[in-house]
Amino acid sequence: MRRSDKEITDRAAIDDIIRRCTICHMAMCDNGSPYVVPLNFGYDGKRIFIHCAGAGRKIDILKKNPRVCVEFALPGELVEGEEACSWGMGFESVIAFGQAQFVDQAADRRKALACMMAQYSEKTDWTFPESMVAQTSIIAIAIEAITGKRK
Repeated sequence: MRRSDKEITDRAAIDDIIRRCTICHMAMCDNGSPYVVPLNFGYDGKRIFIHCAGAGRKIDILKKNPRVCVEFALPGELVEGEEACSWGMGFESVIAFGQAQFVDQAADRRKALACMMAQYSEKTDWTFPESMVAQTSIIAIAIEAITGKRK
């Protein structure tokens, strides 16, 4: 990271930012063109889980190229100035790089869905209808590199 004074190196602080987010953005590469989608997610400290329909552009891209970049951001304070170029915006962000893998085993799919629910709810005893587990695509992103930034 170019601005090391803004870098967050403490993994617990990075994890905290992710846990406070409600949306992430996943970037993929489709035949040389970028493609970014906003997603709900789950995070277990090592992997990011997402779910989606079983068909579509995202699925097609990931089958060809599983390399992804996932961004998480929390807005901070607006910094006002006397001149336009002295304005700014505080934020906390995390960028993670990894490989997307389709989760095939039913038990692993349920664990991933429970992890996603834990991102948004304190309830822990969720049940998932078998039909929904079977028809939902679950993707696990194994994190290979991760950085945080605070401004």
